[in-house]
Amino acid sequence: MFKIAVDQNVVDFINQSGQDYRICTSCSGPVMLPVTLRSPKSNDIVIPIGGNSLFISRIQARYIRKVTPDMIYDPQVGLSCEYYPGL
Repeated sequence: MFKIAVDQNVVDFINQSGQDYRICTSCSGPVMLPVTLRSPKSNDIVIPIGGNSLFISRIQARYIRKVTPDMIYDPQVGLSCEYYPGL
């Protein structure tokens, strides 16, 4: 149904962090958050990454074809739209 590639830099990031992540919707577009900040939903797409999982919301799965490093949440920036004017 959905074919979503994951950039190797994202794979490395998830493996190094040792935790699960979820791609969900923010005001600036898709964002990859730790599941401690945004819990996965039962209808998410699940992509195994090493010993962890990358959950992708069904809404975002319709629009993205590749998970890229620019989707990784930066806690220094936060989720404010003013930091992502190009999206």
